Amino acid sequence: MESIFNNSFATLVTYVGVFSIYLLVVPLILFYWMNNRWNFMGKFERLGVYGLVFLFFPGLILFSPFLNLRLKGDSKG
Repeated sequence: MESIFNNSFATLVTYVGVFSIYLLVVPLILFYWMNNRWNFMGKFERLGVYGLVFLFFPGLILFSPFLNLRLKGDSKG
């Protein structure tokens, strides 16, 4: 059982998992949340989102060139 915990491959897989969650999964969920709730958030929810943006800023920076959070508009005229 000790050989599993001393294995460098298991350590590498753990690091890749943690970094992928930190840089990929949570920022995409946060972008989705902000895109759907931006105009309807209460002040405490917005404060929580700002805290999460601060916490997951590196992952949000990675996706910022590819995602568009602008309003859709009414498409008239």
